Amino acid sequence: MVKQLLPAFTFILFLSSCSSLKTLNFNSNKRVDTVVPDVSQSKFIEEITITPQPNAVDETKVKPETKQHVSTRGLIVEALSQHHESDEIAQILASRSASVEKPSTVQLKYAELLKTDLESLPNQQLLQSVDEWYGVRYRTGGNSKKGVDCSGFSVAVYAAVYGIMLPRVSREQYRISRKISTTELKEGDLVFFDTRGGGRVSHVGIYLGNNKFIHASVSKGVMVSDLFHSYYLKRFIGGGRIDNKSLAGTVTPVP
Repeated sequence: MVKQLLPAFTFILFLSSCSSLKTLNFNSNKRVDTVVPDVSQSKFIEEITITPQPNAVDETKVKPETKQHVSTRGLIVEALSQHHESDEIAQILASRSASVEKPSTVQLKYAELLKTDLESLPNQQLLQSVDEWYGVRYRTGGNSKKGVDCSGFSVAVYAAVYGIMLPRVSREQYRISRKISTTELKEGDLVFFDTRGGGRVSHVGIYLGNNKFIHASVSKGVMVSDLFHSYYLKRFIGGGRIDNKSLAGTVTPVP
């Protein structure tokens, strides 16, 4: 009986093993396709290009002063765009521009004559007044643009600039002035000389600064000279200042 059932049992076992193998290899008769991505819709990082801006600034190569200038300008632009203070800022910028005045021809001329910088020049009124006489020829007793002597020149300048009528002759101008040393001299002070000998004042000029004075010289007319030139240094008597003390009861103001 067992021998008769053995073939049948073996056949069933065979069928069972084939079925399990089939299950292991395939789930169905359909083909399993490999999924390939669509590269036509993809963008790769290699295709991205960066075009440098033409006005781009390399911060590492900008000089410190350039950075400061750019940042200052940026602050002004930002202030104008974000605040209602454009008028105030414009006034500040305008005042800065106005403070840097263009020098006049007269200022440039006397900066050269006095060998000094523009900031050290005498006041504009004094410069303009003496310049009106610059180059006028010398004439004894003269007091006009046709000819003037030293004291006539100082009288004309003091009347125009300070509104003071000085005595007509140089020795009287010296007498009424307050005596000062060369280290005290300021623009507009008078300088006196003895050009004739005998120790008496016979010549006067107006001090402009930097050891320079302007006067009506006998040889060249109204000109600028150096106080420490050997000729004038040997003949120098002293400086005189016309101030409130010296004016009291001695000179007449110009009406």
